Amino acid sequence: MGRLFVISLEGSIYSCKHCRTHLALSDDIISKTFHCKHGKAYLFDNVVNVTVGEKEDRLMITGVHTVVDIFCVGCGSIVGWKYEAAHEKSQKYKEGRFILERFKVLGPDGSNYLSGQEALVGGSDADDV
Repeated sequence: MGRLFVISLEGSIYSCKHCRTHLALSDDIISKTFHCKHGKAYLFDNVVNVTVGEKEDRLMITGVHTVVDIFCVGCGSIVGWKYEAAHEKSQKYKEGRFILERFKVLGPDGSNYLSGQEALVGGSDADDV
């Protein structure tokens, strides 16, 4: 195994809640209106310091999407997913973009998001964008 390469970000940063590895900048947030099984989730244009899992089709509120789970390179925790393909024309804007589950990351001020806050029961996608 080689040496772990980790990108350090500057500015308003979202980081892994377990190991504090930098994941994304708040400037890269596209939408804060997404939901997952743990509550809120944010759509980002760019995320760093993650590895990806296997592609799979998932049925979400807005239809079927091909996604890969994303994992923190620092500790291996799942932090969200990446949209590889959207099967509905109206959802194509998500392709190549990332979801970070707010429950699994620390906010720019170091705040933790508690499960159940503003949670959408049974949701795993945006209810509106």
